[in-house]
Amino acid sequence: MKTRRSGIRVMAGLIGLLRPLSPHMLLAILMGVLGHLCAIAIPVGGAWALYLVWAGEGEAAWRLFPWIAAAGLMRGALHYGEQNRNHYIAFTLLKIIRDHVFGALRRLAPAKMDSRNKGELISTVTSDIELLEVFYAHTISPIAIAVVVSLCMLGFFGWLHPWMAPLALGAYVSVGALLPISAGGRMKEEGVQVREGAGNLSAFLMDSLRGVREILRYGQGKDRLEALDARSREIGEAQGKLARKNGFYGGMTEMVILLFDLGMLLLCVYLYQRGEIGLREALLAQVGLMSSFGPVAALSALAGSLTNTLAAGERVLSLLEEQPETADILVGAEVSFRQMEMQGVDFAYPEGTKVLGDFSLEIPERGIIGITGRSGTGKSTALKLLMRFYDPQAGRVTLSGRDLREIKTASLRRNQAYVTQETQLFNDSIENNIRIGRMDATRAEVEAAAKMASIHDFIQTLPRGYDTGIGEMGEMLSSGERQRIALARAFLSQAPLILLDEPTSNLDTLNEGRILKSLDEVRKEKSIVLVSHRPAVKAVADRSFMVQEG
Repeated sequence: MKTRRSGIRVMAGLIGLLRPLSPHMLLAILMGVLGHLCAIAIPVGGAWALYLVWAGEGEAAWRLFPWIAAAGLMRGALHYGEQNRNHYIAFTLLKIIRDHVFGALRRLAPAKMDSRNKGELISTVTSDIELLEVFYAHTISPIAIAVVVSLCMLGFFGWLHPWMAPLALGAYVSVGALLPISAGGRMKEEGVQVREGAGNLSAFLMDSLRGVREILRYGQGKDRLEALDARSREIGEAQGKLARKNGFYGGMTEMVILLFDLGMLLLCVYLYQRGEIGLREALLAQVGLMSSFGPVAALSALAGSLTNTLAAGERVLSLLEEQPETADILVGAEVSFRQMEMQGVDFAYPEGTKVLGDFSLEIPERGIIGITGRSGTGKSTALKLLMRFYDPQAGRVTLSGRDLREIKTASLRRNQAYVTQETQLFNDSIENNIRIGRMDATRAEVEAAAKMASIHDFIQTLPRGYDTGIGEMGEMLSSGERQRIALARAFLSQAPLILLDEPTSNLDTLNEGRILKSLDEVRKEKSIVLVSHRPAVKAVADRSFMVQEG
């Protein structure tokens, strides 16, 4: 994955998320500036005291020590306050960003989620967001603090002698800006490789865990482990390159600091020999420069850690900015179901594959509509258009005479229940999985829905009945049992329209017959669209349509 932004643009995007907490950040910057100035004041004050002793003004030197002690105490308190605010900002913002990311995933689902690598998404939601703590706690305020403290020190050096300020400016710019920018540019590629590799590794590991039975069954454990090792080595190599470059630039920073310290020493000797400064100014300038590199040196040290952080920030921002296939309608018409229609619909997926052409379908207020046809002819796509997971490129999809693009999304969802070919179950009890259809349903209503889906008798055989946990992704159940729980959800919902995509494909003849009987019983109260290729299912429909070539 190539980044779409420079490091500066990524930082700007992340800073934009900081706006609600800006007062806390300003307080952290203020405490950080005062704290660093207190830290610098301690050695500078000590040097001044030594000069006074050398000049025979011992009494004046003693009067400086309470101020130096006060600076030491204030430095500790201010440093604590700065760190406290920075970490409060960081962890509060991580909570806010997680909320934004989950909101983005909800907004993008389901159309944009179908083609996304789930392991990479998990890596973004977990490790990438955690890495942003470095940026919010140890980057924004240190940059502002370094700038303000450097400006204060330039004023101090200008007060000592005008020539000292340009030398100090060169030192601060070199250590705090030129070296970090150079290091960030040279380490950017490895940072992206590490974050991208972590996402790929997470996806590969998830696939391996989900398919562990098949891996063992077909003796692929060794090959899978070797592939896992290869991915780990790729990440390790990128991390090794990153560490070596980070070490190189760390050494460069120390060398540049020493060179500028030496430069200030030579300048002081030159100015002293010319009689333009005294021993006091020379001593204060040398100690002042040596003790003031802390804020800018911290920026130089950030280059290595920021490389990973900015790569993570790029992935998070890209997810937050991605546009959904169909945006939710928050302000729109509230409707009640009378009928649905698809009128002359053309549809092609974003990849360019045309699925439906001049497709029309009318769903009456009550009864069962059957849709048949071989695989790949667009049957499931038609249901997704009815749910407005996608919008057609031509034609209209209407509910009670209104285009779906005019209807409030929440109202549309209340009118529909949808059972897909792949049932998604959660690591919870059977009852809670069924209750997703209607969260305020009573136990009696849940049981009634389960009976309609021909799953109640099976649940009663379990040790804990409806309170039985079903494991991750329903792994404790068979595919047929999972499918019947999905049907129970649909029956539990009060939606007047139920869309069923191959609802009995994993069921035996007996359970299929029971479910079809249940559908027959509710046809006078609900509208049902039944997509299937099985003859028994077609027989229960009031009207059947065959889809050919879309």
